[in-house]
Amino acid sequence: MGYKLKTVNTKNSPQAIGPYSQAKIINNLVFTSGQIPLKVDGQIIENNFELECKQVLNNLEQILLAAGSGLKYVIKLTVYLTDLNNFQVLNEIFKEYFNENLPARSTVEVSKLPMNARVEIEAIGLIND
Repeated sequence: MGYKLKTVNTKNSPQAIGPYSQAKIINNLVFTSGQIPLKVDGQIIENNFELECKQVLNNLEQILLAAGSGLKYVIKLTVYLTDLNNFQVLNEIFKEYFNENLPARSTVEVSKLPMNARVEIEAIGLIND
């Protein structure tokens, strides 16, 4: 069919909490699964939205690096928040992580996320060949 499909799995980011992959690569694109603020040991960070967002972004970065990509190669992010009142805090954190190449982004409020997380983010990135 002319495409290469590969599964990404790294121990530098929390393992999937269900029957899915951390990410999939097709040709030169990587698609991550949504990440919540889990530490590598599976413990969730709670009660500090800034730390929760930073943990999610660190998880995404480790998955992207394992795929041969990185945060600076992210094309698109989808952000799920349980409270859009945290939108400004999210924007301030994103300024720290995305200052070279701003990705496209959608941010939506949802009623609930896995493990009662308050933020989940998924990414699409380019493989840096």
